[in-house]
Amino acid sequence: MGASREFPASTSTPPGEALGGVGSGAAELVAAGAPRGGVGRGRPFVGPLTAISFSHMLNDMIQSLILAIYPLLKSGFHLSFSQIGVITLTYQLAASLLQPVIGAYTDKRPQPHSTAIGMMFTLCGLLLLSVAPNYPVLLLAAALVGIGSSIFHPESSRIARLASNGQHGLAQSVFQVGGSLGTAMGPLLAAAVVLPYGRGSVAWFALVALLAIYVLWRIGHWYRVQAALAPKRARAVNAAAAALSKRRVGTAVAVLVALVTSKYLYLSSLNSYYTFYLITKFHLSVQQSQLYLFAFLFSVAVGTLVGGPIGDRIGRKYVIWVSILGAAPFTLLLPYANLYWSGVLTVIIGLVLSSAFSAIVVYGQELLPGRVGMVAGLFFGLAFGLGGVGAAVLGHVADANGIEFVYRVCAFLPLLGLLTVFLPNIETPTHAK
Repeated sequence: MGASREFPASTSTPPGEALGGVGSGAAELVAAGAPRGGVGRGRPFVGPLTAISFSHMLNDMIQSLILAIYPLLKSGFHLSFSQIGVITLTYQLAASLLQPVIGAYTDKRPQPHSTAIGMMFTLCGLLLLSVAPNYPVLLLAAALVGIGSSIFHPESSRIARLASNGQHGLAQSVFQVGGSLGTAMGPLLAAAVVLPYGRGSVAWFALVALLAIYVLWRIGHWYRVQAALAPKRARAVNAAAAALSKRRVGTAVAVLVALVTSKYLYLSSLNSYYTFYLITKFHLSVQQSQLYLFAFLFSVAVGTLVGGPIGDRIGRKYVIWVSILGAAPFTLLLPYANLYWSGVLTVIIGLVLSSAFSAIVVYGQELLPGRVGMVAGLFFGLAFGLGGVGAAVLGHVADANGIEFVYRVCAFLPLLGLLTVFLPNIETPTHAK
């Protein structure tokens, strides 16, 4: 579904106007270097790709505040680890259940401004979180933020693919790294703003949501033109994927689901409970633990950026192999490491484990051509859902056996990477210059 770099003469809206002024000099970035041969692998639409990645950063930064202020919520509402896990479960189930449905719907009927509408739900959840008087209202706020995410991700992933101009792995990584950077910023913002000034200061981040709504609405103009042009473009067909039987495709999808399961169950243990692990085992303060969480989340952002372009060059199956299974030695060592090595190991785990997701999404989109939104919704939704279920289950485990026991059990999850052997070879590495 690679987008042509050139608008046909019959299109009344030129690239700069279609972009709606997103970003400084965006029109020039979009038009620069446009190949004259229609579909093919060329320079991406830099302006729209940068704008959607920036929007992803703002979206996930807001969402990560929920995770980052868990210690504040736990003490303020006298919550158990199990109740903390239920907050994550509520948010991430709301973020997961609708995503494949929305993706499948917009595969047939693109909705240019749905990303901005999704951000409006996030804005409402953010404001409600800042004033929630009790635990049930906290859950409602988390659900609203989750619904916003479920609307945002499938269509924004499609926008990234439209802007890729054939470099699908690169575009997916650029899009994903925006989200990872936003997630990494959450703990820093929580430590700098929310923890010193209280939960009410969460409302200040409504300004961030409003900025994201503005950018996404402007991007919708460019997306509307691209969606109108898409049926007129030739679509590349992956011959190897097309030759697979339905049973073989089903098996491959099941393997991808298992790999995403292993990845996100482990990441859930760090996203939700890493600060508690550091506070319990090494007696750090909340602020100190947030810095370690930031280091881990920043490494996730770096790994996310690297995985897609490498997959474009050497093949996504190799990236999936190294990313999932390659994290196992480090996860197995983590429960027995001191504070220094815990910080080092979690950074390595973040770098290695996060590089798989872009490769998995693009591999799935090539495996199921024409279902870009559904595949993106499936795997983004699965990621959120697994994170929520994992957080709830791990919360119960932590209450019953201690937080350190959680990491001894989760250490074995990356060994599921061995299932990659069952993925078919459906791609030819490009070795692009």
